[in-house]
Amino acid sequence: MTARDGQPAETGALDLTDLVVWMDGVGIRRGASTLLERVDWRVELDEKWVVLGPNGAGKTTLLRLAATELHPTYGTVHVLGQRLGRTDVFELRPRIGFSSASLASRIPGDEVVSDLVVSAGYAVLGRWRERYEALDRARAIGLLADFGVGGMADRRFGTLSEGERKRALIARALMTDPELLLLDEPAAGLDLGGREDLLFRLGALAADPDSPATVLVTHHVEEIPPGFTHAMLMREGTVVAQGLLETVLTKDNLSKTFGVDLVLRRSGERFFAYRR
Repeated sequence: MTARDGQPAETGALDLTDLVVWMDGVGIRRGASTLLERVDWRVELDEKWVVLGPNGAGKTTLLRLAATELHPTYGTVHVLGQRLGRTDVFELRPRIGFSSASLASRIPGDEVVSDLVVSAGYAVLGRWRERYEALDRARAIGLLADFGVGGMADRRFGTLSEGERKRALIARALMTDPELLLLDEPAAGLDLGGREDLLFRLGALAADPDSPATVLVTHHVEEIPPGFTHAMLMREGTVVAQGLLETVLTKDNLSKTFGVDLVLRRSGERFFAYRR
């Protein structure tokens, strides 16, 4: 429901049924620094978003808001129909799949990979006294296989390569059959073969009609998986452009976002950019 000026109606009257994420006038400040400034954003059930921008643009901060890890300094954030600050985020988080470098840094090196994946059901890191069924472990191993690391289920997380760790974290993010999947630079640090294989698998996931609404953060247009539908371009905590991928991802918007005169090329569903 919208007001007559096309803006969202008051929260009490807004139908949030199809909105997975809704941010209205959101900002985050830390001391004298502004990390996000007046961000408006809506993600619907069937959408696959890529968030692009240079270092310091606010991309990861935006994702952490959607993951309920942060609260805004001002503005309102709704995730899966719940308003941050007025809901128990610990009940909400199992409905959100989140993969990030910050999460990886908190995982003990001796954590068994299958335990890392299966423990997502309780939104915790590491097995403790939780009980899991044989079906849970089977699902974890199946998800690891879907992302090419099924043979790593009994390995220690610290023994995995960078690419293997990222795949294991995506499997963990999908363990609870989430309604929202958040991926922070999943292809960063991968070699060419590893990147292309991962993007192929993410493209297959995006093509699945039962897959969750997805938001993927990256610095590079080359890392946009096939099948993604929408884009947000960010610079210095603000939104440069957002909307349908084919409309938003243009040479001019990309050049403005990165502060460099760029050439943008497309081949099928893949994009490539370089300096003029």
